[in-house]
Amino acid sequence: MATRNLSDELKKKHPFKSVEQEAMLSIMRTSDLLENRAARLLRNYQLTPSQYNAMRIMRGEGKPMPCLEVADRMIQVAPAITRVVDQLVSRGLISKTQSSEDRRVFLVQLTVAGKALLRKIDAPIDRLHQTLLGHVSQRDLKSLIATLADARNGIQD
Repeated sequence: MATRNLSDELKKKHPFKSVEQEAMLSIMRTSDLLENRAARLLRNYQLTPSQYNAMRIMRGEGKPMPCLEVADRMIQVAPAITRVVDQLVSRGLISKTQSSEDRRVFLVQLTVAGKALLRKIDAPIDRLHQTLLGHVSQRDLKSLIATLADARNGIQD
């Protein structure tokens, strides 16, 4: 299969203004493609990417954690973390309780049903990762990870 570059994909008539612009647009285009495929898979389980991300964070923590800490750890900024949490609570996938130490803080954790759903999704997600990125060498993936870390670390809040 012939490799297409971003200019070809976008049917761009003029060169990019800079290599930084091309890199930025390439990251955004790739992110969109990857996110769409992940969202499509998660729809099979009636989950959004934000809901899935929140549940994975809770599983990794392994104990009740403040709702706002979940928001801080999200891959994508979730300004509506309360809505994400409430949707998961209404489905019985997580529980939400008020902290006894600070009544302003709500603690969330996975329920048995939430843990079971994540276990069910684990293999299909692993297969998706392999399908989408398995054709890229391990060396190139590690280089990409390091390059993206450099880019994130250079971004000021």
